Amino acid sequence: MTKRRRFQPKGGQMDMMRQVQKLQEEVLKAQEALGEETITVTAGGGAITVVMTGQQRIQSISIAPEVVDPDDVEMLEDLVTAAVNEALQRSQELAGERMSALTGGLRIPGLI
Repeated sequence: MTKRRRFQPKGGQMDMMRQVQKLQEEVLKAQEALGEETITVTAGGGAITVVMTGQQRIQSISIAPEVVDPDDVEMLEDLVTAAVNEALQRSQELAGERMSALTGGLRIPGLI
């Protein structure tokens, strides 16, 4: 019967583990902060306004009454879609910038 040895990290490995743990804590703080940051996007010359957090959550969508035309619902749908897509893109860029600042540009899956 062989005796199993328990893994004991050495000095350099311990330092690396501490650095990884610190990075994880900083990433969590940055993700929380992204929930507080907002992106505001307009479409149709200000007819549609979308406010989205850095965590890709829509906070509000405002539609100017003058663009609500029952005979042209498709135009309204297109404006809302364009505004939401732009807000999403800008929110993802913001999150990428914040995470990149922490990770030194490394693309670590699951961080954002």
